[in-house]
Amino acid sequence: MLTIKKLSKTFYPGTEEENKVFQEFSLDFQENQCTAILGPNGCGKSTLFNLISGKIIQDQGDISLEDFSLSKLNEEDRAKYIGKVNQDPSKGVSPSLTVLENMFIARHKGEKFSLKSLVKKNDIEEIKEELRSLNLNLENKLNTPVKYLSGGQRQSLSLLMATLVQPKVLLLDEHTAALDPKTSRLVMEKTSELIESSSMMTLMITHNLRNAVDFADRVIMLDKGKVIFDLDTKKLSERDLEELYYKNLEKNYNAA
Repeated sequence: MLTIKKLSKTFYPGTEEENKVFQEFSLDFQENQCTAILGPNGCGKSTLFNLISGKIIQDQGDISLEDFSLSKLNEEDRAKYIGKVNQDPSKGVSPSLTVLENMFIARHKGEKFSLKSLVKKNDIEEIKEELRSLNLNLENKLNTPVKYLSGGQRQSLSLLMATLVQPKVLLLDEHTAALDPKTSRLVMEKTSELIESSSMMTLMITHNLRNAVDFADRVIMLDKGKVIFDLDTKKLSERDLEELYYKNLEKNYNAA
């Protein structure tokens, strides 16, 4: 279980730009469950992910994983437990390196290494097999620099790399938003397959309500640093979620 307890975070405190994003915010995430996180821009979605990953540090409160406090770890050390796929298909990979080199780096995440010491012929067949799981022919493009791959190929590769070492938590930060609808659906299907095969806890920021209903077990709406609703997607249709989402969005906007 990932537990967030009484989390507080304020940006630019004591200035005219002061922004209290979270105040004593608490929430739990379960193992073997995919949770979609919805909400308007500025509601706290990305800040929440950055707090979990250690990119930024909370002012108060605690974030723990299986009763172990992550708050004591820096971003690099948390990366041993947390995988992340960003919205930009190039951020989760090294574009100037080849597919093979990227895969070796992902396989040795958290270790000190040099590419020369990593690239071993005995591992190449295993990497090819891992790439075959994507059904994108990347196993036949081992020596191709990643910058020459399509956006969908890069994002799928980034997803595979983020899950290779089987992290406890996978953070998907609008990871299909930069893709066209067809490629987005393909990447979501690959995402679902990888999540199911590894049974990892997954948190997914998305604005795509259809993806939230089709691929997540649970859907949460945030606004102004608070949980607006927290529902089981088995009880929701896309239309139900759309009506609920925009109804709450309008209500909170009018109350502002």
